[in-house]
Amino acid sequence: MSEDEFSKWFRRRFPFFPIFDIDKYFEEMDRYFEDLFKKLGEGIPENLIRERVTPSGKRIREIGPVVYGYSITIGPDGKPKIREFGNIKPSGRRIVEISESREPVVDVIDEDETIRVVAEMPGVEKEDIKLQCLDGKLEVKAERGNRKYYKLIELPADVEPTASKATYKNGILEVILKKKAVAKGKPIKIE
Repeated sequence: MSEDEFSKWFRRRFPFFPIFDIDKYFEEMDRYFEDLFKKLGEGIPENLIRERVTPSGKRIREIGPVVYGYSITIGPDGKPKIREFGNIKPSGRRIVEISESREPVVDVIDEDETIRVVAEMPGVEKEDIKLQCLDGKLEVKAERGNRKYYKLIELPADVEPTASKATYKNGILEVILKKKAVAKGKPIKIE
């Protein structure tokens, strides 16, 4: 059913509906969405915007990839932990920041003698991944084509970077970091 047919059908079916001219209503909706998408496009980095020309000569503007998501887990204290991932940081109804790099979905598991970090980074190869330990944090970077990932992960304990192992298979990066040994106290004799 075309827009004109729908308008005629709607007027016959609902003659006393408060919107007397459905065409004006649809035009208003179109203007609203055009303005909304223009505002969204203003903060996007240039390399996430691509233009191409179709065989008919029409110019099409593509934006992306734009990714946002979150994961919710229950911590050992029974409280939910919400972690965001992607390359946009929303705040209410406004987009605050859009970056080229996505934050991967990351889980940090604190075990007895190790810390296990698991990150989902599909679309890259193990040669594209760079890992670095910095002052109680693990920096994860990866780049292949227009797939870029970056995350600075706060570690729950001090680690020994030289005793670490990392594997990457099927888009999943697993890093096992050995915790630094805590010096055990010696009893002091009181005289």
